[in-house]
Amino acid sequence: MAVTDFFAGEIATELLKQLFSISTKAWKYKNIADRLIALIETIQPTIKEILYSGVELPPHRQAQIGMLFSTLEKGHKLTERVLSSRRWNMYRQFTLAKKMEKLEKTISDFMKNQVLTHILADVHQLRANADVRFDRVERSLTGLEEQLGSMKIGGGGMIRDAMKIAEATMEIETSSEDEKFGVGLEMGKRKVKKMMFNAEGGLFGISGMGGVGKTTLARDLERDNDVRCYFEKILFLTVSQSPLVEELRAHIWGFLTGCEGVDHVQDWNLQYNGGVKTKKLVILDDVWTRKALDSLTSNLPSCTILVVSRSKLADPNATYDVEVLREDEAISLFCLCAFGQKSLPPGFDKDLVKMVAGECKGLPLALKVTGASLKDRPEMYWQGALQRLSKGEPADETHETRLLHHMEASLADLDETARECFLDLGAFPEDRKIPVDILINMWIEVHDLDEAVAFATLVDLSHKNLLTLGKDPRLGSTYASYYDVFVTQHDVLRDLALHLSNKGKVNRRKRLLMPKREEELPKTWGKNCDEEYNAEIVSIHTWEMDDMDWSDFDMDFPKAEILILNFSSDKYVLPPFLSKMTRLKVLVIINNGMSPAILRDFSMFANLSKLRSLWLERVHVPELYNTTIPLKHLHKMSLILCKINNSFDQTGVDVSCIFPKLGDLTIDHCDDLVTLPSSICKMTSLNSLSITNCPRLGELPKNLSKLQALELLRLYACPELKALPDEICELPQLKYLDISQCVSLSCLPEDIGKLKTLEKIDMRECYIAGRVSSAVSLESLRHVICDEDVAFIWEEVERAVPGLKIEAAEKCFSLDWLDE
Repeated sequence: MAVTDFFAGEIATELLKQLFSISTKAWKYKNIADRLIALIETIQPTIKEILYSGVELPPHRQAQIGMLFSTLEKGHKLTERVLSSRRWNMYRQFTLAKKMEKLEKTISDFMKNQVLTHILADVHQLRANADVRFDRVERSLTGLEEQLGSMKIGGGGMIRDAMKIAEATMEIETSSEDEKFGVGLEMGKRKVKKMMFNAEGGLFGISGMGGVGKTTLARDLERDNDVRCYFEKILFLTVSQSPLVEELRAHIWGFLTGCEGVDHVQDWNLQYNGGVKTKKLVILDDVWTRKALDSLTSNLPSCTILVVSRSKLADPNATYDVEVLREDEAISLFCLCAFGQKSLPPGFDKDLVKMVAGECKGLPLALKVTGASLKDRPEMYWQGALQRLSKGEPADETHETRLLHHMEASLADLDETARECFLDLGAFPEDRKIPVDILINMWIEVHDLDEAVAFATLVDLSHKNLLTLGKDPRLGSTYASYYDVFVTQHDVLRDLALHLSNKGKVNRRKRLLMPKREEELPKTWGKNCDEEYNAEIVSIHTWEMDDMDWSDFDMDFPKAEILILNFSSDKYVLPPFLSKMTRLKVLVIINNGMSPAILRDFSMFANLSKLRSLWLERVHVPELYNTTIPLKHLHKMSLILCKINNSFDQTGVDVSCIFPKLGDLTIDHCDDLVTLPSSICKMTSLNSLSITNCPRLGELPKNLSKLQALELLRLYACPELKALPDEICELPQLKYLDISQCVSLSCLPEDIGKLKTLEKIDMRECYIAGRVSSAVSLESLRHVICDEDVAFIWEEVERAVPGLKIEAAEKCFSLDWLDE
């Protein structure tokens, strides 16, 4: 019989709970109860270490554990009698007190003989002689997959649930409570307990990406003394991706009502006969969908529900997002799995260990799996593993099975489009912020999504913890801009996207991605140049590239629709194969260097007849001439941190002819932009114009009224802009005007009331003091954002325009983008 059989139900914890109750409620037993609490708390860590060791003890040790279990079980029954005894029955109280003293002596004698110490020594010895538990888990899973294929396991789980068992097994592999899978759980426990204890029932959540330790935290809360004292009963259920809802509902019914064994709950409404009066906690682990959660929790009486999920299913204010480990915690856990101790062994390369552990980015499951896969391996093997990990590849076959397959389960409930959007994230460099605008543009063009649907997909991926969406108060509003809002992604999730995208022959892949920055392109790409590439998305991440560097990569991409060029240099030659990408729709060029780069071979843009979106970041924009070949289908152009130079200043250059269908122009953080060419006003298709964070922009063209299709005009953070031209008031379609942080503006145009379609004005940190009488005619205006000390200029307008909201806004602008 295994040691875990003796401790079913964790009798020691139950006994402690009863003793705490006696200590607070029955004052005649308080002293003896407190002494028993001290005794049991002393032995409890050792008991738990033995319990979670998972080894088979010799018969005589099992008998000794059995004696302790029997004593604790008798103690539990004794405490139940104490709590139920009547105060007036003095003889019974005297008898029970004597029995509690006897219980104390029995436990004390057991401790004096140091039986548990001897048993623990045997446990360590057996563990030392046993095979590594990870190997046993892997063999078991392999056997399950071979035998069952896609059959269900255990009444509702799939093969993915077997991976869940593997995770749970890995959780208890280490040798003490503090060294478990979730090193650093204390902060999470405190926060979740505070949420639950400060409310009378309700729904609370534990959320986080796969492998971050959600279930471990939930299990630890279930065993926590504070939680067990606060709640009179606790139920822990694993829901899984394919739950048997009726069985789970019946289980919850029985737990809350005491009617155990009910096979089917016909009328799922427990709010009768006074409901449930005791404090009860229901922990629902591994919940995948809102539908499953609603099915299990609708019409429940007053109880506390803790839902554990990779998605954010509870209210954000009642959800704890499990964080990855700090560097010191990560190193300790990694060393524990790789070396069997929490610190680096003498003589081993410290920097190598830090670099390998660093690739896990604090994710507990990745640390455990990677550490275990390198256990007892020579340093040269570690170096090879580091190279593979840095490329987003598995360290070895077992690493792929244990980690990446586990993480892939997070994608199981995504629809095909959302899955493709997730895989697109692998096209961006690790540890870099990804502009939301680029993602939205990609998904609009490649996956044929509307902008609103693309944004909803982004939010859904964030709620499922597959990416992190930057917090910005403007995000998601009707006229929000996305070019200065970012998403980030944990490197292990990025590795998953790369792993799934890089399967199959290189020429046949839908995405051709470089996992990290290299001096040159992967050699495998050059070896297959004689065959066309099927890639629709191509991402290249290098340093400086010149003609010689591209000479071995004369590739054909007849299906490519997106090209992302990331580099770090002050000069860069565009790839020759760009001119052959005749189906290209989105081109992103980002220089991560310190100064703007000079690009060569811009002439090949002439062949990009289907290009619809162009993003240039930290580069010198080439000069435009009347001979420049028009980009006839370009709809959106973003110039970020660029040097404009004389691009728009050539006499006679008509930019409306070069970009005849441009609908969205963004110029941001371009510090040498002084004025806009007047020909920009001939862009009759321009719907959105954003000139932001341009410190030298002094004036706007006088003939802006020709922009008959313009709906959005953003001019924020242009401190030298002293006035808005009166022609702005002639824009027939303008709906949104942003002049925030234009600190030199002192007044609004006198005829602003002519803007009959204007719905929103953002003028925070803009010190306009004078009222504009015509503003009362802004009949469509429904939202004005301004500083509190200038809100008075809108008082008359607020009375004249029904439904108008005047918002005194908090400052939301920052330089977070400089963190890159």
